[in-house]
Amino acid sequence: MSRTRLAGIAAGAVVALAATLLPQAVTAAHASPPAADPASGTARATDYVYRIHTHDLEHDARTLIAGGYDLLERRQGADLFVMGDATTGVRLRLAGFDPTVDKTMPAPVPLATRPHGTGVNDTFDGGYHTVDAQYAHLNQVAARYPGLATVVTYGQSWLKQHGRGGEDLKAICVTKMNQGDCGLNPDSPKPRFFLMSQIHARELTTGEMAWRWIDELTSQYGKDPAITNLMNTTEMWVVPDANPDGVDMVARGGNHPVLQRKNADNAQGSGCGTGESNQIGVDLNRNAGTHWDTSGTSDQPCDEEYGGPSADSEVENTALEQLFRELYPAVRTGSGVTDPAPDTARGMMITLHSDAGMVLFPWEYDSTVHTGNDTALRALAQQMGSITGFQYGQAGEILYDASGGTDDWTYDKLGLASFTIEIGNVDNRGCDGFTPRYSCQDSYFWPKMEPALLYVAQHAATPYKTTAASARKAPAPARTTPATRGH
Repeated sequence: MSRTRLAGIAAGAVVALAATLLPQAVTAAHASPPAADPASGTARATDYVYRIHTHDLEHDARTLIAGGYDLLERRQGADLFVMGDATTGVRLRLAGFDPTVDKTMPAPVPLATRPHGTGVNDTFDGGYHTVDAQYAHLNQVAARYPGLATVVTYGQSWLKQHGRGGEDLKAICVTKMNQGDCGLNPDSPKPRFFLMSQIHARELTTGEMAWRWIDELTSQYGKDPAITNLMNTTEMWVVPDANPDGVDMVARGGNHPVLQRKNADNAQGSGCGTGESNQIGVDLNRNAGTHWDTSGTSDQPCDEEYGGPSADSEVENTALEQLFRELYPAVRTGSGVTDPAPDTARGMMITLHSDAGMVLFPWEYDSTVHTGNDTALRALAQQMGSITGFQYGQAGEILYDASGGTDDWTYDKLGLASFTIEIGNVDNRGCDGFTPRYSCQDSYFWPKMEPALLYVAQHAATPYKTTAASARKAPAPARTTPATRGH
């Protein structure tokens, strides 16, 4: 059903259908009543996560995206998940789906201004770090460990480039510094492992994992043999906030984070809001210039999966891609989708997302096509999945096809071994969602992610020589419990 037709449905009919749909669905989900806003004592609006059983998964995923729904990066069997308000369930039913409410939660309440401080304790919603805190942390680490870390500014956000506030784009390089290390030169003495987070701003766990990875590498150098060896032989690059304008918008909600997914570019949709399914900005993980607008994207500026007016239209992406080109040589010389990178290629990239509980690898735009390095990528993903308990595969195999992503770009243009890790609550620990209670970071997510990151970083020198057999022979070493190390 087209949006034009949906927009023309009588308001009375929508209200009537909502009255029959929502009480039944909410009761089935054992939902709680809307929470009270501590500031006012009044009931807050409620958001819902709807479970959608699909009959043709890829077709239905495309239909949901084209319809402007906030299709979450989550899947269980043939079921997909959509987030929205009460009217979203009505629209889904009118569009021919049979939604049930999987989860309810209080809707975010934006504050008038975002938190904006200068200290590493600049936090929100129980402990999550703002952009200011992340950047102060990078500078603090570099000052404390001058022989192990250096900070690089590689660009400006959309708002800053347009003189409307905004943020710099920052990365940190962490290694035991020798001559030539951490230079913006693709012919580096050491192989490089690149970790990035919060390209989708609302996925708060990802930024916290980047923070802890930086601390683990620097604080345990000279103490932990595995980390010491990794730091001596490999450069680790980290971008903690790939979408800082978006993260600022999330933090504006304080204890009720605004669930902003995209960046702050409103040039194509100045009339959009900041709520689910009606949001300014461009989805940076649908905007990268490889197989752009092929699958899993929307051409409507207010939609969550809006891929932008053109490939690589967003400054956050073009700056990041330039950084990648300065760090990695282009070794995949063929232009065909099955042309491989040589098995001698060095380097690896992981982009962190949440909250599906998956390890994904190219091609993400079309799971019916395998890369020329599929065997090695699949073996590494399988081992990361074994460590974390996450599923592994191409996106269309275990989630749904989506084009314009970071990992497809870095593999396509550079031949870089690239992965997306969707950090998720796979053990029913109550740590699901984009903003799980902050204690989940140390008690649940970091103990999973630390050995997985260590394992895969140790393969940055020759990732394409990895086979299923060699991956199983070299599991990550037993670790001291990371949560006890003072994060």
